[in-house]
Amino acid sequence: MPTDVWPQAVLDLLATGDDRPVFCDGDRVVTAAGMSALVRRTAAGLRAAGAGPGTDVALRLGVTAEAFAATIAAFAVGARVSGIRTGQSTGHLARLLGGDVLLVDDARLGELTATADDGGPLIAAGRPDDIARIIWTSGTTGHPKGCLQTYAAMSAAWAPYPDRWPPAIRELAARLRRYLVFGSLSSQVMLEYAIVTLAAGGTLVAARPPGFPAMITRHRATASVITVGKLHQLVRAQRTDPADLSSLRALLVSGSPLPPARLAEALDVLGPVVFHGYGQTETGMITMLTPAEMRGPGAVLASVGRPPAVTRLAVRDAAGRPAAEGELFVRTPAQACGYAGDPAETADVFADGWVRTRDLARLGPDGYLYLLGRARDVIIVDATLVYAGPIERALASDPAVAEAYVVSRPDDVTGEAVHAFVVPADGRTPDPAALRRLVAGSLGEAAAPRTIRTIDRVPVSPSGKPDKNALPS
Repeated sequence: MPTDVWPQAVLDLLATGDDRPVFCDGDRVVTAAGMSALVRRTAAGLRAAGAGPGTDVALRLGVTAEAFAATIAAFAVGARVSGIRTGQSTGHLARLLGGDVLLVDDARLGELTATADDGGPLIAAGRPDDIARIIWTSGTTGHPKGCLQTYAAMSAAWAPYPDRWPPAIRELAARLRRYLVFGSLSSQVMLEYAIVTLAAGGTLVAARPPGFPAMITRHRATASVITVGKLHQLVRAQRTDPADLSSLRALLVSGSPLPPARLAEALDVLGPVVFHGYGQTETGMITMLTPAEMRGPGAVLASVGRPPAVTRLAVRDAAGRPAAEGELFVRTPAQACGYAGDPAETADVFADGWVRTRDLARLGPDGYLYLLGRARDVIIVDATLVYAGPIERALASDPAVAEAYVVSRPDDVTGEAVHAFVVPADGRTPDPAALRRLVAGSLGEAAAPRTIRTIDRVPVSPSGKPDKNALPS
């Protein structure tokens, strides 16, 4: 088995790290040697439970040293690894994947980590063409969409290899001495930058409890991932009641576009610590804008940065021809290869080695990428993708609603927010509170409209189609 199959570089890093601290959880400090032993025992437990190349392992885990070990161990045995989102059942996963799923939750970890370790080196067992990871979307389109990434693709990624780091990641890595981890370690962004942290010699720090800015101050953290909405809140809090953020060196902003004025404000209040990244589940990081670039000459604050050398970008018009402005297509060695059980969507998004982002963009002559909007009707609420169509259908299911239209508006708290417009059914008066409960109950709180306004009729375009861009702001 080639030694560069994912996650062999991580296994080697831990096996040779001796007493270097790699995970802190309150007073508990786990060294590289301790984590390596924990990974080996967990891998042995997974194999004893039947996990191996081609089998499905689903992770429903908190943020602990054992959870990190289980994540790496599941890849090490060559399994097809899924992180379970809140409310997603293993039975649903089994139906989607067409087979048995081994569930690893916090209760199961004790059993796995108690397995005897033979003390020998752990060699990554993944087969390059096998699916290594399935990243499930939130399911607001009506069903979760599983994004597939092979072991070959994960092995081609730059995270555990300092000699592959793009310049922006090299600058970020130098600031990852104490990287806060929270939410889920199976999260694509959280795991990727956790691996960069370890490769850079830093330590993962469990946020207890999470929440800005207190968790930065409490843990003397140097770096964290933050959504646009949380960044706005942090900036406001620092203006009115500043906390001690002197340890902070990097905030990686993700999940929503960041307007230039808001980015400039964050730099002014927090200092040169903001890294603005753009990426997708299907591609991983596409571009990144560093603090040094933000403070340089020109209008790059309006951009999302430049891509790594290994990433190719193409802007195309509706006919697929090269264009100055149009839909962005991306090609990178670590990209996904399709969607689980969805050949039609796979064919639409993955074609000829390119990934269709459905984002509208232009490329500047200096290589900076500028996002212009979305070719798809999606709203990003606090880093959660929600889709307008299902919300409109849910609203229209109420007898008091004849038509429903949903739009996105910028929001200081959540980055973007859902706003709805409804045309009443004859003789009826829609109840906004009831409509919000209806949407939240069927699609989740993130999809519930921030506002619901009643209109007599929807504006139409010259073609006679509803024109949501003409709805009042």
